[in-house]
Amino acid sequence: MIIAVDGPTASGKGTIAKALAQHFCLPHLDTGMLYRAVGQQVALNGGDPDSEADSLAACAFPDSLLVDPDLRSEVSGGLASRVSVHPRVRQALYDRQRMFATQPGGAVLDGRDIGTVIAPEAEVKLFIIASVAARAERRFLEMQRTGREVTLAEITTDLEARDLRDATRSAAPLIQAEGAIVIDTSLLSPSEAIARAISFVDLLTGNTG
Repeated sequence: MIIAVDGPTASGKGTIAKALAQHFCLPHLDTGMLYRAVGQQVALNGGDPDSEADSLAACAFPDSLLVDPDLRSEVSGGLASRVSVHPRVRQALYDRQRMFATQPGGAVLDGRDIGTVIAPEAEVKLFIIASVAARAERRFLEMQRTGREVTLAEITTDLEARDLRDATRSAAPLIQAEGAIVIDTSLLSPSEAIARAISFVDLLTGNTG
């Protein structure tokens, strides 16, 4: 069983995807971390994330970079959004994601183009959304917990810019996949959102558990 979980930054898709993987005993891949690693490597290389050549070269990042805590920062997220617009970068990371999705037994993947590009054949497609205000507040609290200094206004502006880039890029834009079920987490607690997602997976797969 392949479960595709798509949605914008801070919508709750990562939390939901991890919970689904644990509940259904499936491996999980946060595909956004791949793009964050590319963006971070571009910065480490002294390159330009808006340059496709620089971004493509950064796709050869070491696996150790994936556990770098800095990848969770707003700066890294912004870099990821910028490198992800390049078609050759997306193609370079496609095979890695596709192999994970099609492994025996299935998998849970979250990102922005899982249900549309990486695994359009997924048995379950979820599209997780939330208002910009709700997402900015979540990210602000997360940044505060990790001691990062950033204002709510800065986060809101950054989210709006990233949403625009993700939705309007020519390569695999962020759109709801055909047949995907929308879950709006704006007013839901994490546990409520997870429970709703699990119930949809059960419904779609005929799991009466």
